[in-house]
Amino acid sequence: MLGLRLKVGVLRDAMTGILVRGLIAISLSAAMGGLASAQGRRDGEPGQFDFYVLSLSWSPSYCAEAAERGRGRLPALQCGARPFSFVVHGLWPQYEHGFPENCQVPAPRLDHRIVDSMLDLMPAPRLVYSEWDKHGTCSGLSARDYFATVRKARSAVTIPADYVGLQTPLTVSPDAVEDAFIKANQGLAKGDIAISCDRRRLTEVRVCLSTDLKFRACPQVVRRNCRNDNILMPPLRGGAR
Repeated sequence: MLGLRLKVGVLRDAMTGILVRGLIAISLSAAMGGLASAQGRRDGEPGQFDFYVLSLSWSPSYCAEAAERGRGRLPALQCGARPFSFVVHGLWPQYEHGFPENCQVPAPRLDHRIVDSMLDLMPAPRLVYSEWDKHGTCSGLSARDYFATVRKARSAVTIPADYVGLQTPLTVSPDAVEDAFIKANQGLAKGDIAISCDRRRLTEVRVCLSTDLKFRACPQVVRRNCRNDNILMPPLRGGAR
């Protein structure tokens, strides 16, 4: 009888453990499902996002790479005589995990006067149109207000003085570029900025901003930081401003 009671007790404990683990699994599944459902409900909904990424492209790298690939005629404005340094690639609405894009298809038509007004910051009309279609439509703003926000976001970031009129090739580490931006921008921290590169050149600096354009942390963006030990910054084309 004692042996039978022991076997019954062991069986009861085992069943209890299975039941508890099952309930935990169901609870976790429900919680994850709820998060996924919440994300799904706002995924692609204009104006529903957590923060912005301001992407600043190092224009000399873009032009050098385009020339190497033999893409025909280089973009006349961006890769002409005017010495562009950091230009705005885009202002991208982001979720904490992932990002929306192409939130209105077809996108509302973009007035050419808005395009023309942005060419000092985004020196390629095709880029302006593309960024509106892919990212601007997710902002929940009109085209005019979105590009006004792009301009405000760019104004919120100071370019380090050493990079403004770069006349000779500069080899730097991603950490050095990051540190230079942090030093030039009060309130910017390491968790707010990421450096992007190709195999050998600096390509972009990405700064994370809240919806009211204050620096903020963005772990999912920062984790994609350039891993090269050193990167090249080609000099400005056509001389300094």
